Amino acid sequence: MSQTRQYELVYIVSPDASEQAIAELHTQVEQIVQRFNGTLDKSENWGRRKLAYEIGRAREGTYVVETISGSGELMKEIDRRLRVTDTIIRHLIVRVDDDLRVAERLRGERKATQARRRTARGLPPEPLPSERRGDRDDNDADDGGLEAPEVQR
Repeated sequence: MSQTRQYELVYIVSPDASEQAIAELHTQVEQIVQRFNGTLDKSENWGRRKLAYEIGRAREGTYVVETISGSGELMKEIDRRLRVTDTIIRHLIVRVDDDLRVAERLRGERKATQARRRTARGLPPEPLPSERRGDRDDNDADDGGLEAPEVQR
């Protein structure tokens, strides 16, 4: 039973590795993903950065972050391959689909609560464009410099 899930793969490449070696690692990951019928959603090369602590003799490395959709078998194969690759200092695979689903549910609940509160106050459920925060600059005051009257509750 292979279920498609979303994972985030982060690996740190040795500072001795060339740009071509990093590109070849990326190509290897792409080929594994294709062979297991997954998709490589996003790939970011964060570049060379200083490590938080020394790993082996390396004080810095090239960080690469990839978002992959696929099965657990796919991620097991990528993990196995990255463990035996000498140019990889460290790697980490994290499943992120549950976190994204929870965040989406909380966003929906927040919008529903906001709509319910606005309706109870006699306002439309969705804020008007003029009511949204951050839509206007400080210079965009449309009240001509006058302050709004205070509302009694």
